[in-house]
Amino acid sequence: MSEVNQLGLSKTYDPQQVEEKWYQRWMEQGYFQADVEAEGEPFSVVMPPPNVTGSLHLGHALDNTLQDILVRWKRMSGYNVLWIPGTDHAGIATQAKVEEALAKEGLNKYELGREAFLERVWDWKHQYGHRITSQLKKLGTSCDWSRERFTMDEGCSRAVQEVFIQLFEKDLIYRGNRIINWCPKCQTTISDIEVEHQEKGGQLWHIRYPIEGEEGYVVVATTRPETMLGDTAVAVHPADERYQHLIGKNVILPILNKAIPVIADEYVDPAFGTGVVKITPAHDPNDFEMGLRHHLPQVTVMTKEAIMNELAGPYEGMERYSCRKKLVADLDETGFLEKINDHVHAVGQCYRCDTVVEPMVSPQWFVKMKPLAEPAMEVVRQGQLNFVPDRFTKVYLGWLENIRDWCISRQLWWGHRIPVWYCDDCDYIYCGLAENVPGHCPKCGAEKEKLNQDPDVLDTWFSSALWPFSTLGWPEEKAELKKYYPTSVLVTGRDIIFFWVARMVFMGLEFQKDVPFRDVFIHGLILDSQGRKMSKSLGNGVDPIEVIEQYGADTLRFMLVTGNTPGNDIRFHFERLEGTRNFANKIWNASRFALMHLQDYEGHQPWGELTLADRWILSRYNQVVDAVTKALENYDIGEGARLLYEFLWNEFCDWYIELVKPRLYGKDSTVSDVTASRKTAQKVLRHVLSGTLQLLHPYMPFLTEEIWQQLPHHGETIMRSPWPQVEPEKVDRLAEEEMALLMDVIRSARNLRAEMNVPPGKKAELILQVGDKRSLKILQEGKSYLANLSTASDVTISADTSVKPEGAVTAIVHNIEVYLPLKDLIDSKKEVERLQKELATTEKELQRLRGKLGNASFVAKAPAEVVEKEREKEREGENKKVALQERIDALIKL
Repeated sequence: MSEVNQLGLSKTYDPQQVEEKWYQRWMEQGYFQADVEAEGEPFSVVMPPPNVTGSLHLGHALDNTLQDILVRWKRMSGYNVLWIPGTDHAGIATQAKVEEALAKEGLNKYELGREAFLERVWDWKHQYGHRITSQLKKLGTSCDWSRERFTMDEGCSRAVQEVFIQLFEKDLIYRGNRIINWCPKCQTTISDIEVEHQEKGGQLWHIRYPIEGEEGYVVVATTRPETMLGDTAVAVHPADERYQHLIGKNVILPILNKAIPVIADEYVDPAFGTGVVKITPAHDPNDFEMGLRHHLPQVTVMTKEAIMNELAGPYEGMERYSCRKKLVADLDETGFLEKINDHVHAVGQCYRCDTVVEPMVSPQWFVKMKPLAEPAMEVVRQGQLNFVPDRFTKVYLGWLENIRDWCISRQLWWGHRIPVWYCDDCDYIYCGLAENVPGHCPKCGAEKEKLNQDPDVLDTWFSSALWPFSTLGWPEEKAELKKYYPTSVLVTGRDIIFFWVARMVFMGLEFQKDVPFRDVFIHGLILDSQGRKMSKSLGNGVDPIEVIEQYGADTLRFMLVTGNTPGNDIRFHFERLEGTRNFANKIWNASRFALMHLQDYEGHQPWGELTLADRWILSRYNQVVDAVTKALENYDIGEGARLLYEFLWNEFCDWYIELVKPRLYGKDSTVSDVTASRKTAQKVLRHVLSGTLQLLHPYMPFLTEEIWQQLPHHGETIMRSPWPQVEPEKVDRLAEEEMALLMDVIRSARNLRAEMNVPPGKKAELILQVGDKRSLKILQEGKSYLANLSTASDVTISADTSVKPEGAVTAIVHNIEVYLPLKDLIDSKKEVERLQKELATTEKELQRLRGKLGNASFVAKAPAEVVEKEREKEREGENKKVALQERIDALIKL
């Protein structure tokens, strides 16, 4: 354990000790819990539920950090805050996890049976399902854990059943034999937006279809020749003069030797391929729609395992890609294969397992989207729901305008089972709650045992779509639902606008008659340092828990939001973590210094006479309060972080603390009452530090709580302290202008010392010649600041600019000439010798670079970025050479 001083802060900041301590105390005190009866305008957020199978990744870390910042800010601003956490049952992923565990035992789900298998899944959930929530706590998420929900808990399950039943009764849910996306590995349907399309190199096979009863043939081009075994037509554009004479005739399907019609449809693109396309209604979504228009039969030639079935003729029993290879060889051998071209096209893959999906006709349950989509678009057009940034409004509307019906049934056992029962003896269908299933079939009178429930479960996103109101107790009319719905803001990534955001909107409008949230705050994705998505295959993932263990949660949180603008992707750099950890240490050390000088602080003392430095820092602090608050109001959280970083690091730590040290030490000879000046300095120091820590608290909750508790304060915790308010009377533009001038002069003097290699502790005379009266007055009044922060032995300020000091280096700031006399300050002879050696080294390196860049072979063959890097080195070398020569010339003149 680090050594602790008498003030309670260790000499070095230990995030592990601080973070664990404070989170436990916050939980014990119930600071995160919402009170529905309490006063205050409601501010509510529902956490996008992470998969119960998952562990924390950087996307979760960013998403929940952004939510936590908003929630902590609103809590401090006096709102009645509710942040509901929860997890998603993740149907496909969770079932896969348990099936993998069973396989290791030599079992499968069919051997166990449905009920026993589901018991095993629940056991798995109880054993591992808390992992991600415990990791979220390490991040500092201040959600109301007493209200944690799970998409398959009793309340959410009841909500899912009610929604399904009501949509069914309104004829907005139907069962149909339609084309769907089938994953042969997961053995279930997935929705259109769960198919990830990737550009891949493939081939385009051109196949000859003979014209029935005539000489000749038409050529069709396909990227999936194995599906031709299910062709039921070929199609041409009705206006394509090349093929009008064939419309209504038949062609012969090669290999199977089956006659199929030639049809005309405007969907056909005459410019693609040969202008003739094969139509396979059972294995292509566009062909399916065309087949419906032309009443074509649907011939399914594959099993659910992607194995060719009996309708595939001689290829029955072959895996789809093996069939493709054999079929292409047979077409070539029989003269039906005209040519093969290389072809890049989008291949649809399952978002879970990356298996190429197979479009397939299957009886499934669907939600009619058109009636639900229109109101969901209208609320956005009317401004009832806002996207931040606004550009995502077009993305959202574009998808809804072209939406297809949503396939909601999944061939799984883990999930919300569809509340539909079928009679084995007739076509009767009952939709309702399990406890209300009739004792016999109302249509044919069959016994209850003849009524069997649909084996499928609902798409996981179906239950997630109800999240904003199911988590608040619906279908019961609870006080929480009335108080906190609609929720205030949804924070989520740009990649699930379709998966989740749109679906929550139309469900909220349908069942609550209001939007589920007022704002949708969209953030980007976290990429690696090279701009790539993080993935297991690339091995470029970063475990946030490992980052927290090494750097602390506050460092990770602040790094993730710094430089982050709404909607834009960000790159993860470990160097930025180091920089943020340095920031935390800077605050810690500055706070330890402040606390050393606040031990005798009298809390209710008057402000006293404020110095220029006091008026400046109070003015800057109030402007930061205003700017950070506005940034949060606009969801520009990264900008708020930048403002706090710059204020704390530069203005407060690097300037104000240094300016105020003589007064705190009681050594300010420029004031008549040293004690009164010290007390005023104490009050300003505590006020600004405490207030800035409050502004920083939503970003870095642990660090700020630890320091704030050591400062003189009111209340039990910083997280319940009031959000700082702007004090207009303390905004002093004049003080800011005057201090800015003094700071510029001090910087200039420091730069001169650094350029001339003056030892840091060695004092030097500073001469200032000023061209105007106002600047002269400011410099004279700020003389003590100039002396202390410029390490000056004496400061001479003069309005006479005619006589220039000899043996001095100079710089010009605004209309002020800054002189640093070098006599007796450095050994000019030794310094010239040192600089000449450095100049020789620089010239040698320049010679090497010029030789390399003069080599035509290197410039031609090396990567462009390598060549450019060498040219940049050459430019830097040239500038350094000029600067060194100027410094040598100046020293020689001394």
